[in-house]
Formats: sequence, C-alpha cells, structure tokens
Amino acid sequence: MNHALSRRHHVIAAIIAAGVGVPAAAVAQDHAAPAVPQHAFYLGVGGSANLANFGTQDVYAVGTSDVFRDGARISSGSAAGPGSVGMGTDTAIAPVVQLGYFQRFTDSAWLWGANLNYTYLNASASVQNARIPQAGSYTPTGSSTPVPFTGNAIVQSYQTEVTHQVALMPFIGHAFDAGGFVYLGAGPTLSRMSTKLNGLIGFADTNGTRSDISGAPQNFGTEGWVFGGAAMLGVTLFFDASWFVDVRYTLSATQRQTGNYASTFSNPNGTDGTLINGTLVGSSAGRLVNQGIAFTINRGF
Repeated sequence: MNHALSRRHHVIAAIIAAGVGVPAAAVAQDHAAPAVPQHAFYLGVGGSANLANFGTQDVYAVGTSDVFRDGARISSGSAAGPGSVGMGTDTAIAPVVQLGYFQRFTDSAWLWGANLNYTYLNASASVQNARIPQAGSYTPTGSSTPVPFTGNAIVQSYQTEVTHQVALMPFIGHAFDAGGFVYLGAGPTLSRMSTKLNGLIGFADTNGTRSDISGAPQNFGTEGWVFGGAAMLGVTLFFDASWFVDVRYTLSATQRQTGNYASTFSNPNGTDGTLINGTLVGSSAGRLVNQGIAFTINRGF
C-alpha cells in the first residue's frame, strides 16, 4: 500500500511540475540517490583492520676481546658474522583519522583529490633466543698463530614494533549514479618504528667448550621515523550532500630502518683470575609491509 501511495505521489508531482513548466526529470532527481558534490573538504574518523608483516631483520655483529690473567694479557681475539631473524606478522585493529579534499572535473563524472590520514597501528613482533652466527680467532700473547673458533651472539628477545603511521595520498576517482565514487591513489608514508635487542650475550666455542665471552646480558635498541610509500583503492557512499562513508584497502611498505649499536663489556670469567674486556658492535635493518582495510564516517564542508 505504501508503495502504491509513493507512486501516486510521484505521478501527482510530475503532473504539477508539468503544469508549472518544471521538467519531470528534475522532480525524479529529488527522489534519487544523493549526488556527489562538485567539491568538498572532509573530516572522517573510524577504524582499520591490519596485517603487519615485519619480514626479515638483517643483523651484523662484531665482538672483540682481550683476556687477562692476574693483570697480564694472555690473548686477544675477535669474531664477526651476519645473520637474519624472521620476525613474522601481527594483526591489529587501529583507530583512523583522515582529512581530505576532492573536486569534480567540469562537466565530468571524474574527480581528483587528496587524503591525509593517521593510523595508530601499534603492531609488533618478537622472536625469543635469536641466534647470530659468528666466526673468528684469538691469538695467544707471544704467538703469531691465530686459533680459529666459531660462536653465536644470542639475543634473548628480539622485538620490532610500529606505532604511528601518517600517509598523504593524492587520488583520482569516478562518480556513479548511486551517490558515491570509486577512487585509486598513492603517496608517501611516515611510520614510527623501533627495534630492540634485549639480553644479548656473545658466546664462543673453543676446543669443544662453549664459553660466555661478553658476560652479563646487554640491551640495544633504535627508534625513529621511517619514510615509505602506499597505494589505496576505495569507495565512498553518500547519505546526503554532507555525510558519507568511506571504505578503502591500503598496501604500504616502509624503507629499511637501520640501527647501529656499540657497547663495552668487562667479564670476570671463572675462578682462575681471568678477566675478559671487549666491545660489542653491530647493526640491524628491516622494513614493514602492511595491508589494511579502513572504514570511516566522514563529514563534508
């Protein structure tokens, strides 16, 4: 019955419009989906579901040591080696805020715009007891013949994390009759990332015996903003001329974040009066690849 009344109202409106010279198409448009505005600034809030892939961290570590007994140096040595740590992925539900602008081309369904968005990703990954292989040699005092050995730098907890991400995304889109538009964009990102190596100890295997060379566990870390890039594909649907929802898929990747570490150690090793003094120097490098689906409610101005 309501459908019949609605059709009757449309017919009556069309008859009245014809009587006063208003085109019937204009009356029908009043009952169609809201049209995409010619241009608008907009502000939106919402959330996103993310899959953060921290990939592989490339690590390089160098250790040097001098061994003393009763105050006299009895040998000197060093070991070095590259390693890699597979960090894996993390899922995160994150809040999103965006500010943007779009404008339709004259007499066209095509439009252009730009979107500045912020996401509090707060995603992380960690690996326990990560091993960094090393190889080196030591030379007894008074000898010219180095003695080779192998070993490992053990990291009790290797952690990577991303907290904040900001993206500036120019885009181009196409409006459709249902009252919205689809769009495709790409642009730069800026991400706050950190890497932490907690509880690092250097071990050496000499003459079939495993020895703790560096002594007490040490912690290293790096943190900073990392540039990257992203691409997005999205769709908007308008409730009216001012309010709309926006759904988009984004793929982003950061540049490699590199950290450099250095420390000294002093290790009273054993009960025979030996003391090992030395240095720990190293670096780490890794990047983040993130996929996210964001949903926001937006107000145009």
